[in-house]
Amino acid sequence: MATVVVVGTQWGDEGKGKVVDLLTARADYVARFQGGNNAGHTLVVGGKKIILHLTPSGILHPDKVCLIGNGVVVDPKVLLEELDRLRDFGVGVAPEKLVISAYAHVIMPYHRRLDLARENRKGHGKIGTTGRGIGPCYEDKVARTGVRIHHLLDETTLRRRLEAVLDEKNFLLTHYYRQDPVDLEATLDEYLGYGRLLAPYVGDVSARLNQAISERRSVLFEGAQGTHLDVDHGTYPFVTSSNTLAGNACCGSGVGPTKIDHVVGIMKAYTTRVGGGPFPTELSDPIGERIRTCGGEFGSTTGRPRRCGWLDLCVVKDAVRLNGLATLAVTKLDVLTGLPVVRMAVGYRCDGTVLDGLPPEIDRIERCQPIYEELQGWEEDIRNVRRFDDLPTAARRYLEAVQDHVGLPFSIVSVGPGREETIMLKDPFDS
Repeated sequence: MATVVVVGTQWGDEGKGKVVDLLTARADYVARFQGGNNAGHTLVVGGKKIILHLTPSGILHPDKVCLIGNGVVVDPKVLLEELDRLRDFGVGVAPEKLVISAYAHVIMPYHRRLDLARENRKGHGKIGTTGRGIGPCYEDKVARTGVRIHHLLDETTLRRRLEAVLDEKNFLLTHYYRQDPVDLEATLDEYLGYGRLLAPYVGDVSARLNQAISERRSVLFEGAQGTHLDVDHGTYPFVTSSNTLAGNACCGSGVGPTKIDHVVGIMKAYTTRVGGGPFPTELSDPIGERIRTCGGEFGSTTGRPRRCGWLDLCVVKDAVRLNGLATLAVTKLDVLTGLPVVRMAVGYRCDGTVLDGLPPEIDRIERCQPIYEELQGWEEDIRNVRRFDDLPTAARRYLEAVQDHVGLPFSIVSVGPGREETIMLKDPFDS
């Protein structure tokens, strides 16, 4: 039995979906603990691609129980559409296979409307939100005016919640943003309908997980986004609306910290980010475009092209500290194949000083100039390699340099998008 948390070490899009899918083979339960449908996990199984936004990646395995924790904000329409797509894909989702926390907060129509209206009003100061209503939903959660999943199951309670909040939301929409108001009765009917469809899946995720751990079952916790999009520790304000760190696996699912055995950090072999915000190693040249094209670096949720750059080890080292990582899993190593030279940032020069981590001030990060270590690239196709020692010498040296700088071993090396295109060095569930 072991409990394993998987987190991203960069700005999201590190390939967590594939790693979670691999590790799910050893897990009995898979729990999502934060975020919403503003992130997507892309999986390739049997040559077919499927993108999951809310449902834990383990849903593709018939003998696993998947849970959506209280730390997730749920758009019920999106979740129900996703369950329909999974059925079309041949994956049946019975209530005993998926449990949604009764305490998870619900994304309402006014959350999406306010999200888009705010972002459009910012002009050049846009953060790059997906407009899915994630931030406004978390705001209402903290303001104690939110709607939770269990509210969808009771008409009287839901009506009361909507009556209490819609005056304020509609005032903002109509008077400040010049938008149409949200209709109470139409919203009530729509969301009670969602509640009826989701009712069989609603349960106590915390109780289920703690019972599973007491029975010595294996549990895998998955989050969304990455370390440096964390609302507290990321490149604020260019961050997401929740805590993306491993510690939130506990808060977002109702499991105590003493129950966690191993934390795996997912690190792409280069660096990407979506939307606004500082990016010291960004490449605005043909190499950056080549990485984007070869890596398929377009948002799985929005389709937006991702900004691409060299691997930033300062970002990764900060993630090691913030998450208490035990091992790293590197993804998309194959994308670097064919480059004559590969680089990794091992520090920054900023205002006449040398830094080994990101400063808190955005304007200082934007002045940071990466200090690069340059290594020889490799030409050999690595997608059929299954042993570390069989990798090209230059690829091994690249990974060994990462280990030396970061001070952590690799548990997984991904050499292609398919499940089988993987080198497993250490099973995190053997902790």
